[in-house]
Amino acid sequence: MKGAFAGFAPEDFDVFAIPGLEPRMDALIARIRPKLHELGERLSPFLTELCGEPMFPHVAKHARRTINPPNDTWIAFAPGKRGYKMFPHFQIGLFGSHAFIQFAIIYESDNKSVFAEHALQQLDDIERHIPADYVWSGNHMVPGGDTQAELGRDGLAKLLERLRTVKASEALCGIVVDREDPLLLNGEAFVAKVEETFRTVLPLYKMSF
Repeated sequence: MKGAFAGFAPEDFDVFAIPGLEPRMDALIARIRPKLHELGERLSPFLTELCGEPMFPHVAKHARRTINPPNDTWIAFAPGKRGYKMFPHFQIGLFGSHAFIQFAIIYESDNKSVFAEHALQQLDDIERHIPADYVWSGNHMVPGGDTQAELGRDGLAKLLERLRTVKASEALCGIVVDREDPLLLNGEAFVAKVEETFRTVLPLYKMSF
């Protein structure tokens, strides 16, 4: 059996303050990427069982970047072995200010309109099953978002309607963990929180098909 997950330290978040593409990528590869790969190994079997289909881990490579250093990084879990962006998926990642654990359907996915249609028809179920403090976002490149309580039913419907009609739209839902939260230093408690969050957003994933 492998050792316990180490969690995320303040130094991991400090990586995103390093100037320059190459120095930041070097630090990201050295400090954060091994932890994301470890989470991939730990959580792929859990998600495979949860979703009832093989779920494969994909660690962000940031390969297309030539000038601007990344402001965040992540691991995604999806049913595709070769990629994740075209699928509804689950994510764990870091910005400089916080970690995020979420369901995501981004602009490359053909399932966007399917999810939007189903979600709009099941707003009552979403309000019942997704906690009020879970955060919704319409852009994976922008940190944070609005809680379900802040959005309200009308705001959530507007986000979903945009997802249904606008090609470049996205929908993400999950939790934000501030970089100062002691949970991040307790790796096994963090893994447990990830599993709890993925169970909570599973109905959203199921609405995507």
